[in-house]
Amino acid sequence: MPPSSRYRLGGGGRLHVQRHRRTILFLARQNGDKAVIREANEALDTNTPEALRAFLETGYRLAQAEDDRVAVFRILADPDISDARRAAAEAALEDGTPEALRHFLEVGQYEVDG
Repeated sequence: MPPSSRYRLGGGGRLHVQRHRRTILFLARQNGDKAVIREANEALDTNTPEALRAFLETGYRLAQAEDDRVAVFRILADPDISDARRAAAEAALEDGTPEALRHFLEVGQYEVDG
């Protein structure tokens, strides 16, 4: 396979791959959570257009959800957590979607009394 087609992502070629790599590095550095860093490193180490695209399209979201789940469990481990915050955390875990976990961490936990 010629190098130009090997790195083609929707017609972007090597430049597109370099942009994906920079984006992944930025996300991993900005985030700092274990699953995101682990999955970002795997995509960067694999270094194929498919691996980079897969991380950006779904891998980041799923890795962030794994890290968010850990963060919610840490909140639940606090012995001083209010009943309202505990209920909201448990609801986010029960829902289980990446969006519910992220919403609880960014907004929901601050909307409850206590």
